[in-house]
Amino acid sequence: MAVAGLIFSNIHNSSMPELTSVRTMASVPYGCRYRLIDFPLSNMVNSGISKIGIIAHNNYQSLMDHIGTGKDWDLARRSGGIRILPPFIASYNSANGGKLYTTRLEALMGVTSFISKCTEEYIVLSDCDGICTIDLNEVLADHIKKNADITIVTRPVSEKKDIPSDGATEIKCDENGFATEVSAYIEHDRPANISTNIMIANRLFLLNAVNDASAHGYSHFYKDIIARRVKSARINCYQYDGIYLQITSLESYFRCSMQLLEPEVRHGLFVEENPIYTKLRNSAPTVYAEGSQVKNSYVADGCVIEGTVENSIIFRGVHIGKGTVVKNSILLQDTYTGDNVNLNCVITDKNVVIRNNRVLSGHESMPFFISKGAMV
Repeated sequence: MAVAGLIFSNIHNSSMPELTSVRTMASVPYGCRYRLIDFPLSNMVNSGISKIGIIAHNNYQSLMDHIGTGKDWDLARRSGGIRILPPFIASYNSANGGKLYTTRLEALMGVTSFISKCTEEYIVLSDCDGICTIDLNEVLADHIKKNADITIVTRPVSEKKDIPSDGATEIKCDENGFATEVSAYIEHDRPANISTNIMIANRLFLLNAVNDASAHGYSHFYKDIIARRVKSARINCYQYDGIYLQITSLESYFRCSMQLLEPEVRHGLFVEENPIYTKLRNSAPTVYAEGSQVKNSYVADGCVIEGTVENSIIFRGVHIGKGTVVKNSILLQDTYTGDNVNLNCVITDKNVVIRNNRVLSGHESMPFFISKGAMV
């Protein structure tokens, strides 16, 4: 079956302003060499989807630099391929004063032209704040088998720590897997299934629902489209039980990054048959100087390690000076540390310089963050 994809690049920017002030959520670096968009993009490509639109809002220059022509995902094509869909001001409401969209539904209203021009029967929707490796062909098979109008991938939760700051949607289903109730998630004692914001919709159903919402002045996707159609439409739920990490704050970004040091998490995300693709860079191998020590860390290529690194994530081009000790930290691309520096629970953005003899420490629940290009 022909399927097209739509990725929301910025819906959750407000969850992590420290890293999204200069980039969109989709282009936030993760795991030494990846960006968050690499996961939904690779999930779609691995499932045979070759036409993908990325809905942008602002600060998407780094996203465009990362995606390029899409050749690293085999999406540099004359027909289909990857398309950056810039915001279409007032496309959903001419009376909004020229403001850009602020919700998922308004974002969809801005790309109805893309949806209407697609010839594919199904549309896959995905956010960028969730990190997982999912076989969308299995979701599509379940969608077709149940003759659903829309299938929402859900995941079980038992506590509120992985819930976005703007909330999540709980979906209750009957014994056949069809939604019976849609509501905002509220922390409680019993387990619940919440939406991962990964969905497969019949294209015409989605287009009609968005156009109807636009005509009525609606703005909330789950409340105004899904909840209103629980009884009239076939809204299917597909429960995903694999590794799912959600970035909801700087603290959760730190925690989800550190979980990569756990073998079961790495093996659940980086699966040989469903690889995660990213922009390739030709860098020299990392240099480990005499006397350096690296323990339980994830180190990219192009680095120079002269000191000690423990339980840390080190991105490309990072320099660790002599006598420097880096523990439980995330150093983004081209961070430079001088000699005799001590870092613990620190996150540096790109191109940060930390001078000699500095001691910086945060905590797992509140990591010490240094903004892009800063010198300490």
